[in-house]
Formats: sequence, structure tokens, C-alpha cells
Amino acid sequence: MDGQVALSTEQAVVTSIRFLEQLTAEYDRHKFAVRLWDGTLWGETQSPNFILLIRRPSALRRMFFSSSELALGEAFIYDDFDIEGNVECAVDFAEFLMTRKHGIAEKLRYTNFLVRLPANENADRGKWRLDLPGAVHSKERDRLAVAFHYNVSNDFYSLWLDRSMVYSCAYFESFDDDIDTAQAQKLDYICRKLRLKHGENLLDLGCGWGGLLIHAARNYGVRGLGITLSAPQAEWAREKLDQSGLSDRCTVEVCDYRDLDRNRQFDKIVSVGMFEHVGASLLPEYFGRAWQLLRPGGVFLNHGIGTSSVLKESGPGFGEKYVFPDGEIVPINETLRAAEEGQFEVRDVENLREHYVLTLRQWVRRLEAKSHEARAIVGDVMCRIWRLYMSGAAFRFNAGRYDLYQTLLSKPNHGDSCLPLTRKDWYR
Repeated sequence: MDGQVALSTEQAVVTSIRFLEQLTAEYDRHKFAVRLWDGTLWGETQSPNFILLIRRPSALRRMFFSSSELALGEAFIYDDFDIEGNVECAVDFAEFLMTRKHGIAEKLRYTNFLVRLPANENADRGKWRLDLPGAVHSKERDRLAVAFHYNVSNDFYSLWLDRSMVYSCAYFESFDDDIDTAQAQKLDYICRKLRLKHGENLLDLGCGWGGLLIHAARNYGVRGLGITLSAPQAEWAREKLDQSGLSDRCTVEVCDYRDLDRNRQFDKIVSVGMFEHVGASLLPEYFGRAWQLLRPGGVFLNHGIGTSSVLKESGPGFGEKYVFPDGEIVPINETLRAAEEGQFEVRDVENLREHYVLTLRQWVRRLEAKSHEARAIVGDVMCRIWRLYMSGAAFRFNAGRYDLYQTLLSKPNHGDSCLPLTRKDWYR
């Protein structure tokens, strides 16, 4: 114990409560309660939005000693504490604590409480992190990053995604839409934005489990190629194409977009939820390759998470280490500039931020409802990682920290955009 005097259970309880009282003095305490490892309940007891379940005397030290998002996230996934109730509300509480400015005297006072609590080590801590080798966004490193994120388990994803396995922001025409309805609406909305026609060739960059490709082929008569870096995704997509009788019109390949044959030509190109893997430094290559592959008169719809240029991320956090390695959220002005420098004409930009809030909340509820099955497939730690990650993302979209942009880019044919005068056909 490195010379530390062991506290009795009663002393640890008193120290923990005194720390919490001071830490949360400026937060609305009617929103939450805390239950300590011995059953002691502190805070709002009637109708809290959430209850923090502190599992052991060392938990608060683990959670707050380094005062970082990563430390707090690790304390959650390794069960130093749990959340009963609305995890998104708990993320709001964590955001308040992490962004609040503390004076030197205040920091010393908090530290004095925390160092009196035990500092027990967890042998599994850090086991689920990923530290990737090689240059960021090299082809091999991107392959490893994508495998880490998407190869968790097809069975795991199928527990909480919709029946088409669409892992991107849905499109809600009503707050009451379920996830299957909203994802089907999103797929059709994209097809209408692309103005797909029978017999056209569609390229889907980052096709996932093939949901969009299948929808476009079945309902719009296109021929298509989908690419992904995830072999399990490709296997699933091919099986679904076979089952749908569409394998003669659509193929799915495990392929990096940078390795596509520059001489292949497509009438329309779409990228949904893959853009976050590209990276700001590779935007010229990304849009340049799309330009080369697109026929004159065609359009490219890029669907991806973005942010405002005035909001700055503080650096790699929990999601970077445990869920989405090397993922980059690029400000929309950088994206549009790179697209224009790649010769594309920007025809439409739509922000569907609120739709991603609704999507993520449904995913979290579905995962929580299937928590027993999920733990049987991927284990408790992985379930905790995803529950926290998706709830945190919902909070960030709801707070306006993240946006979801659908950007329609055209490649004019000698100045002719080949597009109608209005977009009313999108809203039939």
C-alpha cells in the first residue's frame, strides 16, 4: 500500500461523501444520486435521472485522480462504478466535471481526499485498449483500425442495429419512428438524393453490411460495387445479396478506396459512415479518387460526422483508445474546401444532427434490452464500452458538439451539372 494507512469502511464512506459534496457543489444535485459499495445512498432519493453505483472504496480515486475523460471511461468499463438509469445524463454530469476550471487550492483539497482512499490496481486495466503500429492512415494501419471497430462480432451488432444492419445515422420523419423504419427511410432518402436510375453503376465506399447496396439494387435497379476493409462485413453482405437474388448485379470486395482501379467508372458514388476513417491529411486523395472514378455528370454523396471549426477537441480520449482508433471528426469547412479543391461542385449540404441523437438513443436502448445476450457474445467489458461510447456520442450530438452532414457533390459535364432545377423530387 506504499505506506498508506488503510481506512476502515466507515472512514472510506465518510471521505467519499465529503469529496462528492465538494466536487458537486455547483451541479444540480436533484439530477442524480450516489450509492456506495456498502449501500449508503447520498443525493437525490426520489426521482434522479441516474444513480452512480460506486463499487469499491478505491473507485473515486480511480475516477477523478487524473481528472481525464479517459480515466473516467476506464473506471466505468472496468466496473469501478456503474450507472443505473440514463447514461446520457451521466455523461452530461461527467462533461460538467471535466470542463470545470479549478483553482490551485481547490485542486489540493480534492487531492487530499482522494489520496486517503485506497489505490487498488486492476490487472485487466488497459487490456482492451488498442495501440496501433505504423504511420497514421497508412493502408495497413487503417485496416487494423477498421478491423478493431467493425470486427467485434456480426452477432453483437445484429442485436441492436436494424434488420438491414445499417450502422450510420438514420432518417426520422417522426419522433415515433422505430429504427427499422428510420433506417429504411434513410436508405431511400440517399437514393433519391443520388437520383439513381435503372441500369446505373453505383459505387459504395465503405458499404458496411451491404444495406444501402441491397436497397438501391432492389428498388432502383442499379448495378453496384461495395467495398469495405472488414472481411466479416463483406461475408455478411455477400450472403445477403445471394439471399436477395442480387448477387448477379452487385458485388462486395474487401478493398481500400485507395486501391480501386482509377480507370473504373461509376455513374454515382456514395460514402456513408466511412468518412470518419479517412483523416484530414488524406482528404485530397479521398476526393481526388472519387473524382477520377465518377463519370462526368455524376454525383457523389458524402455522409459523415463533422463539427464546427470553432470547437476544438482536447486530444485522444476514451473513444479513440477503446472504440474508434484513428477516427477524425473534420470541420465541415475543411471538408467542403477539400471537395472543391478536388474539382467537385458543392450542390447541397444538409445537417442531420438531431437524427443522429434519435438513432443513438434507440441503439443504446436496444443494446440495454439485449444486455444478457450481448455479454454472452462479447463479454461485460465490451458491452460497457459500447454503452458508454454511444451514450456519449448521443450527448455530443444533442449538445451541438458533433454534426452529421450529407453533402452532395457533382462532377459537371462541360459545365452541365445534369441536375434538375429543384430538389422537390427528394421529398415526394
